[in-house]
This record gives sequence, C-alpha cells and structure tokens, in this order.
Amino acid sequence: MAGYISEFFGYRAEDSSATAISAANKKCCPFLGTQCTKVLSRDRTVSGVCSIHLSSAKSPNVICCPIRIYADDYKMLRTIAKMAFKKDYNLYSGRAAVDKAKVEGGAIAVFGHGWGGELRLPQRKGTGSYFVDWVLALLDETGELVELTAIEVQTIDTTGNYREARAALLKDRLINADTVGFNWENVSKRIIPQLIYKGQVLQREDLCRTGLYFVCPSPVYEHVLNRLGGKDKVPKFPALPASIHFISYDYMCQFSDIADGEIVPLGITEEHCTTVYKVQEAFSSMDLPEGNVYRDAIRRSLYGNDE
Repeated sequence: MAGYISEFFGYRAEDSSATAISAANKKCCPFLGTQCTKVLSRDRTVSGVCSIHLSSAKSPNVICCPIRIYADDYKMLRTIAKMAFKKDYNLYSGRAAVDKAKVEGGAIAVFGHGWGGELRLPQRKGTGSYFVDWVLALLDETGELVELTAIEVQTIDTTGNYREARAALLKDRLINADTVGFNWENVSKRIIPQLIYKGQVLQREDLCRTGLYFVCPSPVYEHVLNRLGGKDKVPKFPALPASIHFISYDYMCQFSDIADGEIVPLGITEEHCTTVYKVQEAFSSMDLPEGNVYRDAIRRSLYGNDE
C-alpha cells in the first residue's frame, strides 16, 4: 500500500502558505527553531517529514518524528509534570532549576534532549540501558529534590521510503505517493520490553511515586495495547511507583480545520494507567493458536485442502 507525507517541516503537506514554504526551503523545524534533525539514512539528507498516512481512506496521520511531540514549546513536558506532581511550576534545564525554585517557591528540573545534560547513571551489566528520554524532578521552595518521574516517547518506525514524495513537496509542493509504510512489529518488539525493564527500575526509586509515562501517537498507543491483548489484560490502576501510564498524545483536530500557515495542535487524547507487572504478565502470555498448525499447513500444501 502506498504512503503519503502528511506534514512537512511542521506544516500540513497541503499548506502552500509563505510560512510553510519558507520552513521547507530553510529546512527549519518550527518546534526546535533550528534546522530539522531528522535525516535520511542513505545520504544524511535533511528529511523534514513529521508524519505520514497510507492511501487507505481511513488511514490516520501518524507522527513519525519524536520532535513533533515537543510542539508548542514542549507542552507535553508541562502536561506530564502537572499530571505527575499536581503542581503548576515552571520547567527549567537541570541545575538552573535550583535557584529558580528558591525564587518562585518551587520548580521542575528537566533532563533530556538538550535540557540539563545527561544524568550520570551506572552502566547496566549485560544488554539494555537505564536511560529514559526524559526525567522530570520536582524541587520545593528551598531547591530540594522531593519527587521525580520519567517519560519515554515513541513515534512510528517506517518501512520503504518517501524520498521521491519529499522531493516533489520540496520542489513544487506536490503531494505524491511513495513506498513508505509503517513498521508496527518493530515498535512492539522494542518498546514493550523497555517499558517493563525501566518501569521496574523506577519502582525502586524512593522519590518516584507515579511510575513511568509512555507518550506516543494514538495509533501507536492502540497498537501497543492490542499487542498486550487489549486493555482488559492490563487493567487500570491508580498511580503507583510501579505504574506505567500509557499516554495517547496526538492531533486535537482534523487537518482540514487548520488554516494555512498554522500548525496542527497536539494534546492528550487518552490515558490508560496500569502496572509494570500487568504489562509483563500480558507480554509473556501471548494467545497461542490451536495445536498442529504446522502439520495442517504442510498437509494442505502437499495434498490439497481436501486432505
């Protein structure tokens, strides 16, 4: 099935405004205020592709660049901070939050993606890592650390490519199909074991009281929960140190409702809070087919469907 580019350098592919064309020509990411950091693997060409959709009429626009999640000056971080800490404090980069907390009666220190530098965590023995995409640290009016939480962000991996579709948009603002598609299985295989491991690590943190937040577009949210057997297999629980909060963070309106030169807004569309143990249990107890599926398939191949 063919795929199409939905958003290009922050704006709808259909947007032919001077603002959208200027962003594409300058290869500028409006969410970072700098050049787009997403590149094509073959030759490191700046990509500019924020989201894609398939040719099916019901195919949603699926975010494929994590930076797209950080629109509106990292609104997602502020939203999760309020959910986790029940405080409406300002966010600051790492150590800078200490002095700000003393002046403002509290603040939130942010670590990750250029905020606050890298946390010096011990190396894990064997494979894997403790590192999460974001760590938020709540500081009180004295600048003292009183609570923390962590955020993992996942968009969609793609198959095929959108090189020709990208070139058509860049040259003439034409929307053409290309071979790009979605790699759903790769997302599930990679992210679920990471959520389980990192959720268990955070449970051992005395100051982590609400667990891990997993932020992703709605189609990824639905796919991961379905991979776990559905919401019934990972029932809702109140926030706990062992929680995993599945957060659907996606478009808040239809693309057709947005005027040229404007960016489609994002926000939380759904949340499902469960525990790391329910996720682990669901992931390890997959539904199996009836017995002898290989034997029956071989017999059909050898002897026909009537055997």
